[in-house]
Amino acid sequence: MSQSTKNDRSWSKWHMRLHKRLKQNKSLLPINSKLLLAISGGQDSMALLKLITDLKRLHKWQIEIWHGDHQWHPKSKKTEEELKLWCLKRQLAFHSNKANKEEIDNEEKARDWRYKNLLKKAKSLSSNNLHLPCTRILTGHTATDRAETIIMNLARGTDLIGLSTLKEQRILDNKIELVRPLLIFNRNETLEICRKFNLPIWIDPSNENLNITRNRIRKEILPILNSIHKGADSRIASLAKRLESYSKDQKILASIAIEFCKGEEINSLSRKKLIDFTHSIRKIILTSWLKMLGVTRVTAMQIEEISIKISHQKPPGTIHLHGDFLIKWNKESIILSNKNN
Repeated sequence: MSQSTKNDRSWSKWHMRLHKRLKQNKSLLPINSKLLLAISGGQDSMALLKLITDLKRLHKWQIEIWHGDHQWHPKSKKTEEELKLWCLKRQLAFHSNKANKEEIDNEEKARDWRYKNLLKKAKSLSSNNLHLPCTRILTGHTATDRAETIIMNLARGTDLIGLSTLKEQRILDNKIELVRPLLIFNRNETLEICRKFNLPIWIDPSNENLNITRNRIRKEILPILNSIHKGADSRIASLAKRLESYSKDQKILASIAIEFCKGEEINSLSRKKLIDFTHSIRKIILTSWLKMLGVTRVTAMQIEEISIKISHQKPPGTIHLHGDFLIKWNKESIILSNKNN
C-alpha cells in the first residue's frame, strides 16, 4: 500500500478490512477486472459503491453500475433518476432496468428478475469489449442478510446446505460470478460508512412491510438477539461461513454415493442400495439427488419422511413435492417424475 493511500482521508478501517480480504482471496475481485455493481440506493449498496470505487485505483478495476426499478412504490422512478445523476456526476457508468410490477409480485420473482437482468447486462458489457469481459457481478449483501437467511431457513426447516447460505462467491453463468464483498460487515457498519462519508441513502418503503418475512426477522427478531448478545448477527453469519466447507465436502461425498446408488431407470435410485446406509446419510443423499434433478424446494421434514418411508420392510408409496414433482418408490427403486415432462 502506498504512503499516499495511507494518508488519504477517504481511507478507513472498513477500506482496510475489505482490502485485506481481497488480498487473502484474490479470486474474489481479480486485478484488472470489469465489475458490475447492483446498486439499489439503500445503505448496504451505497456502502459497497463507496468502498469499491475507492479501492478501484489500487486494484485497477473498471466499474459499471446497474439499478433495478421494481416499481413497487411511487417514488421508485425518482430514486432511479437521483441515483443516476449522483453516479454520472462521479463519472460512473450507469445502467438500469424497469420491471413490470405485476410480474414480480413477490421477493423470489423479484430476485430472479434482478439476476436475469444483471446477467444480461454483464454479457452485453463483455460482448462490447472482448479484451475486458465483465466476469464479476457484485451485490451489497451483508453478514446481517446472511443471519436473516439462516434464521428464515431454520424456521422453514433446512439441512446443512441451507445453513451455509449466501456464499461469498458463486458461479452464475459460465465465467460470470456473483460476489458479495460486504459479508465481512453487518448492517450497523454499512450505516456507519454511509454516515462517515455523507453518502445519500434512498429508502425503499417496502423494507418496512412486516408482511414480508425477511423484514420481520430484521425488525423484530435480530434486534432481540443483538440485545441479548451484541453482534449476534455477525456470529450467526460466521457460522454459515464455517459450514460452507462442511457443505462442500458433503456434496462431494453425496455425489459419489448417488453414483453408487443409481437405479436402472432414468431419474431413479436403487432402493436396496440406499436403505443399507444409515438414516442420516440417506437424508444427505436424497437431498443432493433431488436438488440435482431440479427440485428447488424441499424441506428437512419432507426428506425425513421420505427416508423413513423407504426404509426396510416399508410398503411402496408416493409423495408430492414442490414444482409438480412426484417421488415414488417400490421394492426395487426410488423414482422422481414431473408431470410437466
